[in-house]
Amino acid sequence: MRTIDYDSEQHQDYARGRALTQQQLQVWMSAFEAALPERRPLAGLDVGSGTGRFTPALAQAFGPVIGVEPSVRMREVAQTQSQHPDVRYLPGTAEEIPVPSDSADYALMGLSWHHVQDKPQAARELARVVRTGGRLLLRTNFSDHHPRPWWLEYFPRGYEADASIFQPLHEVIATFTSAGWRVASFGTVTEPSSGTRGAMLERLHLRTLSFFAQLTPDELEAGFHRLEKAVAEDPGAPAPVFAEPLLTLERS
Repeated sequence: MRTIDYDSEQHQDYARGRALTQQQLQVWMSAFEAALPERRPLAGLDVGSGTGRFTPALAQAFGPVIGVEPSVRMREVAQTQSQHPDVRYLPGTAEEIPVPSDSADYALMGLSWHHVQDKPQAARELARVVRTGGRLLLRTNFSDHHPRPWWLEYFPRGYEADASIFQPLHEVIATFTSAGWRVASFGTVTEPSSGTRGAMLERLHLRTLSFFAQLTPDELEAGFHRLEKAVAEDPGAPAPVFAEPLLTLERS
């Protein structure tokens, strides 16, 4: 996939383009809660925290969280949007997390695993910072367990191009099990609708998904033309929902 430099692109629009409604956020928090230990507080890491889509909600639900994000601009947006007292944002990557060993009860990677350059090193580094028995919430897509967003069908090579960004499930599991993790659970989470099809089209126009960077200008133009035509038929209709994977790993 084409590497995205979030300091020069997307950071201005990312929070708006990838915003979750309170209902959507609560569905994810419930899924995370079911995968985590019952005791509170829990020390958490949000690795690849971006503009803080999940970070403040994690702190509110479970305890203090450190957001780890390599992009200066994304961290600036996150800090501006939320001043939660139990949240800190630090520069770092999944391969080099700036916290002591065995200091976290869990880590979340929310749609950031596909950006990781050295995945075996990241799996080892996550094993270093998460305590034995702790959890990794890997919210990512897989090429062989791929969600079916309704709008992808309008783009040339839509499903193919999006799936190509991600690894197959067995490959991800092999990377982690070789680094001291075991699979705790695997399932899907279905978000409530993000709003109307028209509102979703407006957010898609911001192009804050990695998918859009994989298409040619001609493919983008053709796809948006087809999507706009389809949405114009009923822009007020609710955006269709779809199931998204969640892999939970335990530090063994």
